[in-house]
Amino acid sequence: MSKKLYITTAIPYANAKPHIGNALDYLIADIWRRYQIQLGHDVRMQVGTDEHGNKIAAKAQEAGKEPKAYVDETHLAFKSIMEKIGAEYTDFIRTSDEHHIGAAQYIWQKMASYIYKGSYEGWYSVGEESFVSDKVAAANNGISPDHGVPYERLSEQNYYFKLSEFTDKIREAIETDRLRIVPEFRKNEVLNLLGDGLEDLSISRPRKNLSWGIGVPGDPDQVMYVWVDALSNYLTVLGYPDREEWKDYWPADVQVIGKDILRFHAIIWPAMLMALELPLPKKLLVHGFIDSDGKKMSKSVGNVIDPNDVIDQYGLDAFRYYMARHIPTQDDGDFTWEKFERAYNNELGNDLGNLVQRVSSMVMRYQAGVVGDINRGEHDIQLFRESMEKLKFDVALDYVWTEVRAINQYLDSVKPWEVAKNREQDPEAAEHLAEILVTCAGSLLQVAMLLEPFMPATSGKIKAIFEGGVIHEQGALFPKIYTHTEDPRAKHTTPR
Repeated sequence: MSKKLYITTAIPYANAKPHIGNALDYLIADIWRRYQIQLGHDVRMQVGTDEHGNKIAAKAQEAGKEPKAYVDETHLAFKSIMEKIGAEYTDFIRTSDEHHIGAAQYIWQKMASYIYKGSYEGWYSVGEESFVSDKVAAANNGISPDHGVPYERLSEQNYYFKLSEFTDKIREAIETDRLRIVPEFRKNEVLNLLGDGLEDLSISRPRKNLSWGIGVPGDPDQVMYVWVDALSNYLTVLGYPDREEWKDYWPADVQVIGKDILRFHAIIWPAMLMALELPLPKKLLVHGFIDSDGKKMSKSVGNVIDPNDVIDQYGLDAFRYYMARHIPTQDDGDFTWEKFERAYNNELGNDLGNLVQRVSSMVMRYQAGVVGDINRGEHDIQLFRESMEKLKFDVALDYVWTEVRAINQYLDSVKPWEVAKNREQDPEAAEHLAEILVTCAGSLLQVAMLLEPFMPATSGKIKAIFEGGVIHEQGALFPKIYTHTEDPRAKHTTPR
């Protein structure tokens, strides 16, 4: 039976170019979306940009533009990278959208019984657009660990949200997996944060200190704290509160976030939903960071990987494959050009590409391109299904590659080329050969089905080769590229 499902991605600040971590967000969500559609479900996938806050205003000023004109341009780069990696979202939200602004103000008013005005004296992280407790500031030696920028000391009149009242409710929701945090060790991190209880949260700033944002209803001198504005997007993009269809998709089935914004999504967001008397999301899927050769990517080090460069040189499916299999879905990963190219040539080129070419070439050579009626492979895919349900997409792809290598090993053991030589003498050889090739073609069709959420173009090409029962000449799925690694073929060339 078809279900209405909803997956979300974190909305990045529209003040910088998209990076490989953003691409990972979109890719993870798109894989889940494609898999659920394959199972027959109706899926909405949200993406978007966070367009308010001092960082945006400062960048706009540097560019000599008004903030709205600035984000009207910068948000397009995020749309571009989503399309580049094949993330077929259904909903794109900008927090400067009129509907979002009105809905966020409605949410503020709905939470009014948990909001009061008070004085804030403490630390503020400009990089994260967040208030920081004395304890956290001391633990980090006064410097944001994620941005390397010193915290600012603030003293101002703000509105507060009674976050402290939700400590026990949030803890209960997480402990019972009503709000399930994946992986488990991230769940434990949040429970540790809840250990000493939560402090009330400053959720506004004076307009004189934060000019670019959504105004607080009824108080023209105050602007909403950016995280209250931003977190609301997961609801407002569905049409909350005025479009009834939001009820068909909320609560979200999976919310994809990076580990650096876990506390906002596992503490502030559930508290907001509880204040609104709305269901909590079912799962938070928390991925890690992508390093390069064990080092944090940074412009100063010169090790930043641009997803556009990878896709332009090696193709979209190669990028999707590496990110899905070699970057753990639920932990930190590593990307270097050398690692990527080895995976491209060895796993995509040799394991999969050569296998497809071997089977199709033998059908062309021995059976005039006719493979006949094919039964899709009947290998047990329970482990694959379990990995997908556990949101371990890297493990699911490991399983697919076990199947790919098993087909290669099968060919090496039954040696269809040897069987073909005996067709003149052995009347059963032709039948045996046809059986071998139809088995391989069926297994490859099953591989194509499993690859569909990860590598849709490659999946489609394999289906196009084998599904009709008549095979035509095909080029290499993954032509060898040796830009960053040594070309082994060079060792066998004869010097002039």
